[in-house]
Amino acid sequence: MNRIDFTHNTQAAEVIAAHYDSPPLAFVHSYGCQQNVNDGEKIKGVLVDAGYGLCDKFEDADLILFNTCAVREHAEERVFGNVGALKQLKAKNPRLIIGICGCMTQQEGVVERLRKSYPFVDLVFGVNGIDTLPQLLAEKMGAGKRLLKTPTQRYDVVEQIPIQRDSTFRAWLPIMYGCDNFCSYCIVPYVRGRERSRKSQDILAEFRQLIEQGYKEITLLGQNVNSYGKGLEETIDFADLLEQLCQQPGDYHIRFMTSHPKDATKKLIDTMAKYPQLCNHLHLPVQSGSNRILKEMNRHYTVEQYMELINYAKEKIPGITFSSDIIVGFPGETEEEFEQTLDLISKVEYMQLFTFIYSKRTGTRAAEMPDPFTHKDKTNRMARLLKTQEEIASRLAKGMIGKQCRVLVEGHSRQPGTLAGRLDNNLVVEFAGDAALIGSYTTVNIEDARVTMLKGSLQA
Repeated sequence: MNRIDFTHNTQAAEVIAAHYDSPPLAFVHSYGCQQNVNDGEKIKGVLVDAGYGLCDKFEDADLILFNTCAVREHAEERVFGNVGALKQLKAKNPRLIIGICGCMTQQEGVVERLRKSYPFVDLVFGVNGIDTLPQLLAEKMGAGKRLLKTPTQRYDVVEQIPIQRDSTFRAWLPIMYGCDNFCSYCIVPYVRGRERSRKSQDILAEFRQLIEQGYKEITLLGQNVNSYGKGLEETIDFADLLEQLCQQPGDYHIRFMTSHPKDATKKLIDTMAKYPQLCNHLHLPVQSGSNRILKEMNRHYTVEQYMELINYAKEKIPGITFSSDIIVGFPGETEEEFEQTLDLISKVEYMQLFTFIYSKRTGTRAAEMPDPFTHKDKTNRMARLLKTQEEIASRLAKGMIGKQCRVLVEGHSRQPGTLAGRLDNNLVVEFAGDAALIGSYTTVNIEDARVTMLKGSLQA
């Protein structure tokens, strides 16, 4: 694994500038997870560095880039549908450049499908090729031909890539890339590659810069943040990194995702308990409450080990809340095994769940497993799961009534004159307030709860 720094490509920028009569505009849309959102911010930064302006409407753009997701089949088909809708736009403006990047492009057969069925798509690049974008654009403009090659895996960690962040007070901060877990249902290791951790000095430098720029909430990102440090020359783990970050002066909160239960430790929980900058919320995806299914998923932990960590966190961090990912209808999941998942949900009492019906991903081991249950069976189970979770979350949210909570004001809410703020435990409260509060901390009295949406008022 190499560490390289991004460098401004003057020659590519000159080629791009010469291609247009006026400064060009780019439209970038990212699908999927927070890592993809952060990648999209870097794509925008690289484009601005190369001389592009940014626009919010693809009809105004000289360059359209879709930064794609490959986790579920539905996400892929949505991308293809949106790309197809650009055909008429390209017919009206032949000089328009259309590009596809991100996880989807790393999958076998996707580039060939784009080549054959979407002749108006001009270029493709992979998840680890953001820094090469100016050169690709210059090559496309110089040669006048399509650049559609399946991206190769690249294991360099590129630092100091320019970035155009979407928020002035909330920021994503990647600490590692890729995944070594190879869960049997998941395509991520195949499209994002193996684990590569950033050096702690590089993370700390970016973190300090964010604090100096006034960012109030910083979310550390990685496919499995708990395996941070593996492969580095320095001896460090995720809890050590958190401790270094929390020792930096400033008024901020830290969140992190995603944590894999097999690598989550009591040391991590102890660190969360020690530092008030670390939010009292843990996203710990369990996926299933059945040990047999967990083994088939290649998750490397048992329900008993998972609950041991949950109970330790409840003991050490009063008021901690949990969220998780659940897959309903994994191939061969029986009714009894689904009931075990419902039982786990009731024991943990998650504040939030991100639930998915199993989506077959070609190339993964689970895609070859027999699956006797119908989609209707799975949607019925999903309905039961959501009902169980709603009852739990509603009860937990009502338990917040009467409390005074410090919140980060994120923006306007749905009702005119109201704002939305996020609590330390990741719940959102709506309250009346001035827009000048957006991006700052304030204290709110919690007065009501409707399912998981809290209602409140500013503390006098």
